[in-house]
Amino acid sequence: MVASRRADLFRSTSGRDEQQYRYLDLENGNGQPHVPHPRQRFRDAVDATVSKQHAIDLKKQLLEDVDHNALEKFRKSDEDLKKINSKKLRKFYEDQNTRLDDWLEVDSIVSTLADDVLDSMGPRDLDHDGVAEDRGPLGASDDRVECFLPDDERERRRKSASHVKWAININVVVNILLLAAKCIAAIWSNSLSLIASLVDSALDLLCTLIIWSTNKLVGWKLDHLRKKFPVGRRRLEPIGILVFSIIMIVSFLQILQESVQKLLPSGEHKTAELPPAAIGAMVATIVVKGTIWIGCARIKTTQVQALAQDCKTDVYFNTLSLAFPLIGSQLDVWWLDPVGATILSLFIIYDWAGTMLENVTRLSGEAADDRTARKMMFMAWRFAPLVQGYKSIKCYHAGDGVWVEMDVLMDPKAPLKRCHDIAETLQYCAEGLKEVDRAFVTMDYTSQGPAGHAAENE
Repeated sequence: MVASRRADLFRSTSGRDEQQYRYLDLENGNGQPHVPHPRQRFRDAVDATVSKQHAIDLKKQLLEDVDHNALEKFRKSDEDLKKINSKKLRKFYEDQNTRLDDWLEVDSIVSTLADDVLDSMGPRDLDHDGVAEDRGPLGASDDRVECFLPDDERERRRKSASHVKWAININVVVNILLLAAKCIAAIWSNSLSLIASLVDSALDLLCTLIIWSTNKLVGWKLDHLRKKFPVGRRRLEPIGILVFSIIMIVSFLQILQESVQKLLPSGEHKTAELPPAAIGAMVATIVVKGTIWIGCARIKTTQVQALAQDCKTDVYFNTLSLAFPLIGSQLDVWWLDPVGATILSLFIIYDWAGTMLENVTRLSGEAADDRTARKMMFMAWRFAPLVQGYKSIKCYHAGDGVWVEMDVLMDPKAPLKRCHDIAETLQYCAEGLKEVDRAFVTMDYTSQGPAGHAAENE
């Protein structure tokens, strides 16, 4: 009967009337292919409300029910530290203040980042086309977390990146000028020490260019590179430094060989003469590198500190490269210049061998330093209100940066949604730390189960 009336109505109405009638038909989605059924809209509203309440509950446990300054009572002020006579005891409290600073940094990142991460859980399909239009703050930022960090932390990282950029660019220009000056000086002099200094400057320029080019490669956001390097290209820089270290060692082995041959009885025993141009080039190197060293020493970032260390080494190296042939020429001691070149070559080989070994061990998965490991332990403790415990926490290098693995213990009856939201929030917060390149968080319901990785692969 109802079907007959509906058929009569359709036959007796115009196209516009038919369209209006379809809007009144509640059983076929209001007659529109993409307009949701009212019952579906009601279910969506309920799901959105439940999801929002779930996020509010997690935020309350993680952010509100926490005493953020509970550990500050253990901090010693500068005045208190000055009153401590024992150097060991004062060092202990200084280290403790450093740990408290690290823990405040972790708490600040969790307090600001977790809120936006939890708001990004449960993306919503607003027009019901099968694509989630509302992915929350993380979706709007293309999964970048730095924009959600505290303002002072973002400003600190911005300044750090700017300082690194300026330091690298200045070093490139300075090394080019110094290399040109030493080339001219080396042509007018037969000093092995000066030639060793020339090789050092050439390789310093190569090292700086490697750092500059790898920084550019790491920063490029091209779709082709993202597909080819799905977890990023941060390891290009230590690989470049590793290759450069080998080149540096091989080059100075040649200088060492020539110096030893000159010291042999069959060698050419001739006192090296340093013309004024050579002396001027060496003095300019010492002054310029010393100035850059002093300027970079104030910037407390890893890359700039490495450049400062390199400049300090150059100051010592060029001072001795100038002193040995100059003193030998004044005293008419022929062997002083090759002896100086030998000592300098051995020093450079030892120094860059250490750099090579450091990069090899980091690329091989060396454990992170104690300070980074303690920060990750505090990060785990920070999420204690939401979890039952931790099965394991591993921090290791994958290049200069650190990768973190956390195996979290949860209640076996905990819903999948809760486990997922906690794990992903912990993962993003860990990756919000400047030391961490990548974090992996897994969930477990017992501490007695398998370790999670095949022993043959370790």
